[in-house]
Amino acid sequence: MPKSVWFLIIGMLVNTTGNSFLWPLNAIYIHDYLGKSLAMAGFVLMLNSAAGVLGNLLGGYLFDRIGGYKSIMLGILLTIASLIGLTIWHGWPHYVWFLAILGFSGGIVFPGMFALAGTAWPEGGRKAFNAIYLAQNVGVAVGPALAGVVADYQFDYVFKVNLGMYILFFFIALFTFKRLEAGSIAPKNVVSESNRIINKAPFYALLIISSSSVLCWLAYSQWSATISSYTQDLGLGLKQYSLLWTINGLLIVIGQPLIAPLVKRWEHHLKRQLVFGVILIALSFGMIAFASDFKMFGAAMIVLTFGEMFYTPALPTIANQLAPKGRQGFYQGIINSAATAGRMIGPLFGGIMVDQFGMIPLVLILVVIVLFAIIPCLIYDYPLKKEAIGVD
Repeated sequence: MPKSVWFLIIGMLVNTTGNSFLWPLNAIYIHDYLGKSLAMAGFVLMLNSAAGVLGNLLGGYLFDRIGGYKSIMLGILLTIASLIGLTIWHGWPHYVWFLAILGFSGGIVFPGMFALAGTAWPEGGRKAFNAIYLAQNVGVAVGPALAGVVADYQFDYVFKVNLGMYILFFFIALFTFKRLEAGSIAPKNVVSESNRIINKAPFYALLIISSSSVLCWLAYSQWSATISSYTQDLGLGLKQYSLLWTINGLLIVIGQPLIAPLVKRWEHHLKRQLVFGVILIALSFGMIAFASDFKMFGAAMIVLTFGEMFYTPALPTIANQLAPKGRQGFYQGIINSAATAGRMIGPLFGGIMVDQFGMIPLVLILVVIVLFAIIPCLIYDYPLKKEAIGVD
């Protein structure tokens, strides 16, 4: 792995550690501390994710136009400004507005990070995106574990720590990301050429595989929305709930040797990785229907995590393969915005379902929704075959 990629890994680690102090606890804070319904909590999280969709699309566009360094720095500065506001004003309705800004500014950052990984290490293929993905999940392992302790002591400190981590991320990006700029800005003639979309088949393929991401993340988002509140109703404390995310993050790191043989075997068969991952994700939600204590939720999280390890890194890999030269940022923005769209729809959908029918009917419906995500995984390359364009 090139040394330059390590700067991205460290930056993503700090970024995600700060973010994971807040996002797993959003629904709990809105529901338990601000006294709002789960449906309202879902609506607030939907606004956050809707802003994230716009941020992802803008971040991808800006990457292609002005480069990764400037686009990422813009997102970081907006995030710091909104976190300062959230640290001072985190009551109702201020929490809603600042959370929406956080979604938008965070969305600008992520496409740039993934696109920079692809341009800094183009020969790395899936390995480049898997490295960034691993950094995300180390942050997910560390952040919630500390956040549960901090929130139990005083919830206000969660906002302050998040702000501190993003300030650290700002300085990492300021002093290291500039040297990654080479190759991330396409010449204007290349951008204008690719804007005409030389062949529409790769773009249609991207939209098809993105629909799978929407469905999976609609379900996945329940862990930080309805499931988080459900665990509290069953008597699990914030520390135990946060520990579930720690299990998720640590397992993604230490579980890599366990999945390596299959990943290597399916290196040139990304469809198999996608489908196997989706099946495991669906199975995990089936397990939640029978969960009543920490052990069962922990087992469901373990199965979910293995599914995530196969499924998630394959998506930016496919987007990078499909992207015409000069459009890497735009394609990463699309695939990231699909995941954010799932997170946008999921909390509101889940909140309404739980308020009307209860938790068990919701998780059973989620199993069906996730299984439907297999279909686009199998057919996403149909436009490519139709246009006689090969793809890995």
